Amino acid sequence: MLLTITSTAPDASDLGYLLHKHPDRVQSVELPVGRATVFYPEADADRCTAALLLEVAPIDLVRGRGKRSEGFALGQYVNDRPYAASSLLAVALGKVFGTALKGRCDARPELAASPLPLQIRVPALPAKRHEWRDGAELVRDLFEPLGWTVTLRRSDLAEGLAGFDWGPAPYVDLTLQGQVRLADALTQLYVLLPVLDGSKHYWVGPQEVDKLLRAGEGWLAAHPERALITRRYLAAQRSLVDDATSRLVELDDRPAGELEALGQLWCGCDADDDCSGDVGVDALSDGNAVGAPDCAPDGADARTCTGDAADEGTEPSGHRPLKVLRRKAVVAALREVGAARVVDLGCGEGYYLQGLLADSAFTELLGVDVSAHTLSKAAKRLRLDRRSEREQHRLQLRQSSLTYRDDALTGYDAALLVEVVEHLEPDRLPSLEVNVFGHARPRAVVVTTPNVEYNAVYGMPPGEFRHRDHRFEWSRAQFERWARGVAERHGYTVGFRPVGEVDGQLGSPTQLGLFVRAEDRPPPEAGQPGGDCPAPRDSPA
Repeated sequence: MLLTITSTAPDASDLGYLLHKHPDRVQSVELPVGRATVFYPEADADRCTAALLLEVAPIDLVRGRGKRSEGFALGQYVNDRPYAASSLLAVALGKVFGTALKGRCDARPELAASPLPLQIRVPALPAKRHEWRDGAELVRDLFEPLGWTVTLRRSDLAEGLAGFDWGPAPYVDLTLQGQVRLADALTQLYVLLPVLDGSKHYWVGPQEVDKLLRAGEGWLAAHPERALITRRYLAAQRSLVDDATSRLVELDDRPAGELEALGQLWCGCDADDDCSGDVGVDALSDGNAVGAPDCAPDGADARTCTGDAADEGTEPSGHRPLKVLRRKAVVAALREVGAARVVDLGCGEGYYLQGLLADSAFTELLGVDVSAHTLSKAAKRLRLDRRSEREQHRLQLRQSSLTYRDDALTGYDAALLVEVVEHLEPDRLPSLEVNVFGHARPRAVVVTTPNVEYNAVYGMPPGEFRHRDHRFEWSRAQFERWARGVAERHGYTVGFRPVGEVDGQLGSPTQLGLFVRAEDRPPPEAGQPGGDCPAPRDSPA
């Protein structure tokens, strides 16, 4: 497979400095799947072309893939991998032009920082049809928003063979022209070649999220096809796509109405739970569906995670994902009460803590979960081991249960119970009530829970829950009745607000209650929760 980069800038042969490859030499790099060779077909003052030729060793490639096939019996041996640009070529770009990808050139720093008149050609690029779009149209939709002038040439599969009409080949000869910084051109290819490749040759793990965000810095967050790019680059792994999506949303400064869902699940899946897995709920989980199947505990809808709407990555309204709107609403509530010291009860893998960390208004954060395994994941997600001593003091994690008293949870300005209560058996809610509102007694408590009435918008039949670990789901009336009872029994006032797209009849997908401690009202005797918590499977009120 071949890729050429041509510069027509003044002193065009300076391209050799930028690529860190001398035009007078042929240089080769051995890779696990073959050999990458860089050479210059032309290197004049007014035009210079660098060519990257990747010669794939098919046997080595088969060995590296183990027993995985390409979808048919001889797929490991009969395929287009040695010829069509793919993730193999992207890896070669990273290995051969690694310094240029980072935009570094000590010999010509001003040149590395400047846009150049570039022409890039990929003679054989996969261009398979995507849903309603022809493959060539998809290629244009990926590259044209980046400022490239795209030229495509496509041949027929049976070109030159009389009597055969097999239609156009699923490949294009791609030429890109534009005034682009070389590092930007390389990073765009580094991301988009695997996106157009139908089968990545390497394992896609959590580190790929960081790679994607590094390579996509400055262009991916605003790309109109970023949902597709994110989903395809990360091999449609829900946990990775959600993680990348939430981080990209934060980088996008456009108005909310212009934002695409970025591949986020409109059901509101949390970022670190894989919707494609089939692992049981952690038995130690205190209401949090750690590693839960289909969707995260964060208000997730198990049905929609595998349906068409989830694949499209949009809410019914086409606006921001529910989980993003929920986090925004939670932060707004905390700001409203002036909270600086916050404890996240049932923090899971740290999605809400991650959002609070980015805001200096929150000076002390504590994440609490009953599962040590989940807290370990949260520590990795929040990169606690890489943070300064001051940041580690600002954020701490603690293993504890919400249904037992813990003196370490007292004294905070605010506590979060975000998509937690519905994972508890109803007979355990009084214990949670006493320990959070009666013993810990923060100045404010933010509670969110799914609105069961809104499930009809998702096309769910009555009696079906959004997540298989939910023990109940409340209507708006049921939630308000429970919340007002808790507030009255423990000396709080409570107000309610919708989160997400509001339906005139059915309300919003998530309901939020903001409890604020009434200092002039003495709290009741601890251990007397009382109240009439509605039965978990009541029909919507």
